[in-house]
Amino acid sequence: MLYNFLVHIVNPFLNLINGRSEIKHRDRLPKGNYILVAPHRTWMDPVLLALAVYPKQFSFMAKEELFQNKLVAWFLKTLHAYPVNRKHPGPSAISKPVRLLKKSPYSTIIFPSGSRYSAQLKGGALLIAKMAGVPIVPAVYQGPLKFNQMWSRKKRRIAFGQPFLVDRRQRLDEDTQHMYEQKMQSAFDQLDKELDPSFKYVMPAKPKNDNF
Repeated sequence: MLYNFLVHIVNPFLNLINGRSEIKHRDRLPKGNYILVAPHRTWMDPVLLALAVYPKQFSFMAKEELFQNKLVAWFLKTLHAYPVNRKHPGPSAISKPVRLLKKSPYSTIIFPSGSRYSAQLKGGALLIAKMAGVPIVPAVYQGPLKFNQMWSRKKRRIAFGQPFLVDRRQRLDEDTQHMYEQKMQSAFDQLDKELDPSFKYVMPAKPKNDNF
């Protein structure tokens, strides 16, 4: 309920101050559940990607520290978020999204780098996709990276790549995982080039207190 309510407030507001977003290849999105993977470029990524695929709804991981405040925890849970310990993820970081992908109407968003301050891809999305038996859909976002930049009218652009499956019969050893990671990175690079051939993302320096 709150998820739908916020979509109908946030999306018109962003369109008002920043103009309508440009979305390419939305027709590539599968009809069932899937894992959307993307480079993590701004704290707004989950919101902007979720708006781009609505009415499909997503669950997503959020760092457990955000759930310490009861009001924030309630808010996040109504948006289908669940806590994860980023330093020591544990089995639930895999089992929870697998269960949601199999038994709920929600797809999920995963940023393979795990942080806005890293470009190194990790294999969690691959294992979750394999265990849940759902496709992975690469995506990229280009545009304002901070909320105050939305007023600059710099256009929001999102593009979706071709879905692919992780072979459930294939063991995710180091070589196999590297192959799939290269596949994701190649898709990100291709989509970035398609949206803007001159685009270059400059990774910010990690602050001492990273709360997002």
